[in-house]
Amino acid sequence: MKYCSSDVYQHEMPGGQYTNLKFQAASLGLGDSWGKVQQSYAAANRALGDIVKVTPSSKVVGDLAQFMVQNDLDEHSLVEKADTLSFPASVVEFMQGYIGQPSFGFPEPLRTKILKGRPTIEGRPGASMPPMELDNLEARLVDRYGRQNITQRDVLSAALYPKVFEEYQAHVLRYSDLIEKLPTRAFLVPLKEDEEVEIELSKGVSTHIKLKAAGELQDSGKREVYFEANGVPRVVEVIDKRSMEALGKKAIREKADIGVLGSVGAPMAGTVIEVSVKAGQAVHAGQQLAVLSAMKMETAVCAPIAGVVTQVAVVKQDNLDAGDLIVFVDAAAPAAPPLTSIDNDPLEVGSDSDASRPGTPDNGAAAAAVQPESVVAKR
Repeated sequence: MKYCSSDVYQHEMPGGQYTNLKFQAASLGLGDSWGKVQQSYAAANRALGDIVKVTPSSKVVGDLAQFMVQNDLDEHSLVEKADTLSFPASVVEFMQGYIGQPSFGFPEPLRTKILKGRPTIEGRPGASMPPMELDNLEARLVDRYGRQNITQRDVLSAALYPKVFEEYQAHVLRYSDLIEKLPTRAFLVPLKEDEEVEIELSKGVSTHIKLKAAGELQDSGKREVYFEANGVPRVVEVIDKRSMEALGKKAIREKADIGVLGSVGAPMAGTVIEVSVKAGQAVHAGQQLAVLSAMKMETAVCAPIAGVVTQVAVVKQDNLDAGDLIVFVDAAAPAAPPLTSIDNDPLEVGSDSDASRPGTPDNGAAAAAVQPESVVAKR
């Protein structure tokens, strides 16, 4: 935005979120629909009860706004169809009370339709959290990553943002922590031929990287990339993911049939990070089928009806467009018995999700309050 705009009086989007959300929308294929995203932001805010929009509550509104644009919803059809939709995780957790209680209460019947029986937190989430043993957490992190790689800041990062910290450490183990030294533009945008960047490794120590050329795409989906490091010619083989998608490996996916309730499609574009069911498995309405992730926004895709899974059309790490088929549930088949709680809910005491959260005590409610926007742990 290169000029002043009075649109802020309509959408009430925080200034710090504006540019981030615009970049996120473009990454999700909504760049040409930015005007609709702004309008939907206002509609999402009204649907949620006109909440205070600061991190992380502003992310809830932004995620819901993009979800509404992807699924062609307004604030009225959102409520009407809510019991059959799979909402972004941030929206579900907001309704569960993970980030506190809105001053005017939660909107009904939207909340009930979104939660589908999930447990909720009453009052301030932190008040019901058991103490966390930071010394024990530090010991586990040291055993896993090594004493030299764990600082007090890392311990706090793992306690507050366990999943983000694990992703960060996996990234460091794969690419080293020197990736932080790259200039921002070189990290986000590929270099052009003969473009050179200077990377300061430490005070007074720099290296110069110059891209020379990229080889032909191989059948394996890899290319040889030629570059110079401080004037010395080098070559490395990399996977060209963009070219693989351009060759049509992504475009041939089967689409969900919007006229059939059991044909469950992707609510928005994203990457499959978890597949929770198998063909032949009985499921109940509201049970998690898969989890998608896109630009820090996770969405648990749930069964709209009870029945038996007859087709699972995705595997982990598949890239999907909105509407791509994920699972087909046959409602005519015998349904799964009703459960007292939703599978794998972090609030469920003794659930599997407790064990996946570093430093979380046995009571799964300890994880309930830490669901804000991802904040990358820095060393």
